Amino acid sequence: MCIIDKAEGDRCSLKEFTVTGSTYAPDGEVYHNGKPVKCSQYDALVELASICALCNDSSLDYNETKGVYEKVGEATETALTCLVEKMNVFDTDIKSLSRVERANACNSVIKQLMKKELTLEFSRDRKSMSVYCTPNKARSTVGKMFVKGAPEGVIDRCTHIRVGSNKVPMTPGIKEKIMSVIREYGTGRDTLRCLALATRDNPVNKDDLVLEDSSRFVEYETDLTFVGCVGMLDPPRAEVAASIRLCRLAGIRVIMITGDNKGTAVAICRRIGIFGEEDDVSSMAFTGREFDDLSPAAQRDAVVKARCFARVEPAHKSKIVEYLQSYDEITAMTGDGVNDAPALKKAEIGIAMGSGTAVAKTASEMVLADDNFSTIVAAVEEGRAIYNNMKQFIRYLISSNVGEVVCIFLTAALGFPEALIPVQLLWVNLVTDGLPATALGFNPPDLDIMSKPPRNAREPLISGWLFFRYLAIGCYVGAGTVGAAAWWFVAAEDGPRITFYQLSHFLQCGPENPDYQGLDCKVFESPYPMTMALSVLVTIEMCNALNSVSENQSLLRMPPWENVWLLGAICLSMSLHFLILYVEPLPIIFQITPLNLTQWLMVLKISLPVILLDELLKFAARNYLERCRELEKPSSSKGCSLFACMEGISWPFVAITLPLVLWIYSSDTNLADMFIS
Repeated sequence: MCIIDKAEGDRCSLKEFTVTGSTYAPDGEVYHNGKPVKCSQYDALVELASICALCNDSSLDYNETKGVYEKVGEATETALTCLVEKMNVFDTDIKSLSRVERANACNSVIKQLMKKELTLEFSRDRKSMSVYCTPNKARSTVGKMFVKGAPEGVIDRCTHIRVGSNKVPMTPGIKEKIMSVIREYGTGRDTLRCLALATRDNPVNKDDLVLEDSSRFVEYETDLTFVGCVGMLDPPRAEVAASIRLCRLAGIRVIMITGDNKGTAVAICRRIGIFGEEDDVSSMAFTGREFDDLSPAAQRDAVVKARCFARVEPAHKSKIVEYLQSYDEITAMTGDGVNDAPALKKAEIGIAMGSGTAVAKTASEMVLADDNFSTIVAAVEEGRAIYNNMKQFIRYLISSNVGEVVCIFLTAALGFPEALIPVQLLWVNLVTDGLPATALGFNPPDLDIMSKPPRNAREPLISGWLFFRYLAIGCYVGAGTVGAAAWWFVAAEDGPRITFYQLSHFLQCGPENPDYQGLDCKVFESPYPMTMALSVLVTIEMCNALNSVSENQSLLRMPPWENVWLLGAICLSMSLHFLILYVEPLPIIFQITPLNLTQWLMVLKISLPVILLDELLKFAARNYLERCRELEKPSSSKGCSLFACMEGISWPFVAITLPLVLWIYSSDTNLADMFIS
């Protein structure tokens, strides 16, 4: 904080004081030139503390449960309350007080000396608020007005400055000196939020004030005497800069809209990464007045480039939202006050602060409980993950169901015996598929989920490419299921080893048909082909569930154990399949029979390629469908070298699965034999 030390003509010198303490606890010291001082020795500081205490509706409260001091009311005013306690301008004996009594002891002394008669509430046009007070003495009617507000708004209405117990005229030179110091506070390393404090010694009589017309308040707050300025350090949270970078990577444009002055707002934007240190902000930062001076067309163009709006009014927020929506942008607006409600309501996503007003919360779609910007970014990531998981759920069920439809169609088209019966299809749909599909809701976010631009709001849930993938996987599922049943008839060592023609014309089987001489037609009623088909269908859908851990990320980068719930669901589904295979009398109910090792190896051989097929489709999606988006990013440094492709691979997954796959496909059973007549 600072007060005027000396003033003469157009020159003045200021005394600057530093106050320690960074919490709401009323514990701290006031220093001048590195030495502690008693504020009661400075008349200007006594008056400054009086303004801070009286132009205030907030207070401190000691939470005995948590053992900390907390704010009651608006944060900025509570900071001023805390400042008054640290200054202790009347040398109040605070050592003998309890922590609860200590919370507002010094403020109470000031409020006992002066009686607050009425308050002229803050308005954004004059950027200040004031209180009309009278001394707490009998028969005294001498009033005084105390004013606090934005420096540029208050100082313009000051005609004098306080120097000690006297006041001298405010000259242009002194005004420029004060404003230069305040600008330095706001744009320096600490980016302080500054408030100017002033008084009016001979205000309009309180009975003559027209309180119903707020436009006249500025008339009552004239002929002021500047007392001093306080600067509050309100640093950005440590995690905000990283969240801003993440937003930029995700294609989300962050615009800061604040009531602070432009210099402070720009300095904060540089600190948190909205602006770079060397960026020219002339076309990216506007005050409310500068924005109003633009034509409607220029305003619409300005919001495309703008990253910061300072000294704004509620109407500006609504106008900014409207212009952004005219470009088909999806807007999310934050706010906490009653005046923010129209903009919160107008935006697609209104986000009210948890510490804000009930009106703001009612007008919003979301309430930010911790008032932390990084929580919004985390919510965006979570929302994208939920959307992706929903798509994976749909993808898994559709591709599996398409496979079953293809299976039935192929069986009929090729003239094969029935591969699956209704009770088996019901078992697969209701029991076996349901568990992995539910577990897909617990998929972790994709590794690149926050490096992709936002999806178009009009984009369909299932695009043409995704529909092609559904069909490709579904056709393989159906073909594999039918192929497993055909393998037992044509190529299995323990099967009848009939020809493809005999299989596709099995209805002509009979002793009178020379093509079926020596063949027992009851072989077409064997439970083995149906068991092979059902086992392949269940196993292939479990592999398909593994493919659904991520829409486009390879299993080499996002291995199955990224979703342990999915692994558990797959194990449980396979256990249920073994149950109906090996526990009597379930095989009779489902018309199936236990399989031997050779048959299980063939089941795995037919099922595992669905993983390779989906890996190829994922590769195409990553390297061709999204390549144009990557090229649009100037900061993209992704390479196509072998080492770049190998980066991030889950080598434990490779080490576990590769030997197993090699062993499965090294057996003597040859799938191609089924097509040899």
